[in-house]
Amino acid sequence: MAASLFEPPFSPNNSLSSFPPFRRNPNRFFLPLPRSSTAAPPICLCAADDVIVPLPPQLPADEQSEKTRDRRKVVRVAWEKLLRWSRSLRSKAKTDVLERTKKVVVLGGGSFGTAMAAHVADRKSQLQVNLLVRDAQVCQSINQTHLNCKYFPTHKLPENVVATTDAREALQGADFCFHAVPVQFSASFLEGIAEFVHPTLPFISLSKGLELNTYRMMSQIIPRALRNPRQPYVVLSGPSFSLELMNKLPTAMVVASKDKKMANAVQQLLASRNMRINTSSDVTGVEIAGALKNVLAIAAGIVEGLNLGNNSMAALVTQGCSEIRWLATKMGAKSTTLTGLSGNGDIMLTCFVNLSRNRRVGVRLGSGEKLDDILSSMNQVAEGVSTAGAVIALAQKYKVKLPVLTAVARIVDNELTPTKAVYELMNLPQVGWFVCLFNCCERGDF
Repeated sequence: MAASLFEPPFSPNNSLSSFPPFRRNPNRFFLPLPRSSTAAPPICLCAADDVIVPLPPQLPADEQSEKTRDRRKVVRVAWEKLLRWSRSLRSKAKTDVLERTKKVVVLGGGSFGTAMAAHVADRKSQLQVNLLVRDAQVCQSINQTHLNCKYFPTHKLPENVVATTDAREALQGADFCFHAVPVQFSASFLEGIAEFVHPTLPFISLSKGLELNTYRMMSQIIPRALRNPRQPYVVLSGPSFSLELMNKLPTAMVVASKDKKMANAVQQLLASRNMRINTSSDVTGVEIAGALKNVLAIAAGIVEGLNLGNNSMAALVTQGCSEIRWLATKMGAKSTTLTGLSGNGDIMLTCFVNLSRNRRVGVRLGSGEKLDDILSSMNQVAEGVSTAGAVIALAQKYKVKLPVLTAVARIVDNELTPTKAVYELMNLPQVGWFVCLFNCCERGDF
């Protein structure tokens, strides 16, 4: 409580020598002087038993202004250097891939396939973009009204996007092929169109997940289904919701390929004012991170559905990131990939934003709904549901313990309730257990 001006230490008889010992947390109240009195320090009001500690000396106004100008100059110079560097690189950037590309095909007319078709079509008005769909009504809607009546009924598609249900027509003469069919249906779908696929046609996978029974990634599924182990392959991943792509909001993604020239070519094809494309050679890291984050997103949704709060959410996602890193690095992924856009970037988007369909599945599970009811009410595929079981099989193969991801798999299999799963996870050993567990896995003790 502030002292009166007529109480110690403000009384006339009080002296500095009579002040009590200094307290660590005094209650002080500062009264700034009018602007015209710049030379005097502000008045400090404190409790009767507090010591008045002088404020540090302030620089004169002209010196403060000079320091502010110097700081702003440093920031301005740094920004201008960045812009010059950016302009220099852009001036040297090649555009020949986009210029010579005449036709692109997108396999799958779902939300992300449609959004990618729209993005590619916007890159060049003369570019022919064929969207292979299975629904005749969607095909008719796109060709007649330029709307995907099922997924984007209010978003106009570019006029150079043409839908078809004929695989031969879609693939004939294509320079690039974007694969947007859900992972669990990809093998059978590709086997059915393999005869129309040119052996040198680059395949760019947009699908995220692991095949349930074989535990294969798309980089393994596509060449085998097409019966061509040398089929050019690129994976595109990163934090990207299809709705925001359709709205042309700024997005950053990663293309990964073992063929550096192919990765650079896809980068040229896709990079635009509203999309940044990084390149990588770590196909395994990009694919496995994209698959596992869907399982973790279900767990994040369950926490939300159970109303466990932000502390729980942060703890769970942190632990999930560690588990993804443990398994992915065992499979040959680079740790830098897992901390980049296709790893942590995609995890943050999928776990924390309601547009994520895997997260929405988790929220509804945590709220008490049955999985079958949830899936039957959705018009999109939640890859995390089918991927969960495959993740656990891989964990056993590579001798890695994944408590959070395993709990999701058991919930999906209806062998564990969300509430019981939280109880079991919270009762795991406390002190250094996860570090110890990882070290044991490294030694092969499990």
